[in-house]
Amino acid sequence: MTGSLPREPKPNSIVTGASRGIGRAIAVELAKTHNVIGTYRAAATPRSDCAMRPGARFPVRSGAPRGPEALIGFARERFTSLDLLVNNAGMAPRERRDILEATEESFDEVMAANLKGPYFLTPAAARWMAERGEGRIVFVTSISAYAASVNRGEYCISKAGLSMSVALYAQRLRNSGEVSKIRPGIIRTDMIAKVEEAYEEKIAAGLLPQRRMGEGSDVAKA
Repeated sequence: MTGSLPREPKPNSIVTGASRGIGRAIAVELAKTHNVIGTYRAAATPRSDCAMRPGARFPVRSGAPRGPEALIGFARERFTSLDLLVNNAGMAPRERRDILEATEESFDEVMAANLKGPYFLTPAAARWMAERGEGRIVFVTSISAYAASVNRGEYCISKAGLSMSVALYAQRLRNSGEVSKIRPGIIRTDMIAKVEEAYEEKIAAGLLPQRRMGEGSDVAKA
């Protein structure tokens, strides 16, 4: 990685999972007011039209050791301080299976990405924020934190755990920062591509009061 980001006057932020979907929408929106470092999966190619500069992209390898420390170290080389962390990165099971047929491999993979990653990135970021005595941490959870989907149980459990992480960190950091969460419903992203048509039919039939699917930009503005 080469290059650096301007340190002033914009506040500094990290957005995980910023190469597509909700994360990309958040990074693009935030770039209007913040310096942004966005993470993306090392196996994927970040969108070339993303608002982040080349030096502001950080590849993440699933299960790689010292991931949080490496990301914070990367950010410290470019920022003098950290004002905002958006814990957005996540994944759905590679295959939707009834919970009676689910595999341990899928469970472990989803939990690592959706829960373990943000759970351990948060304290690494919070320690840096504590040097100034302020900062904001936002978790992007999901309606699946409480709405059961028996064909992707591992996803629901990971998001329920992430919601508890928000409560824990909000209490722990109450005197030194702000911790909050956004809990999206049905959002048009790659994650639901295979079932998008089915969702559209249910929405048209009255599943949602809004009568339309959410977009990544809706979450980003929130």
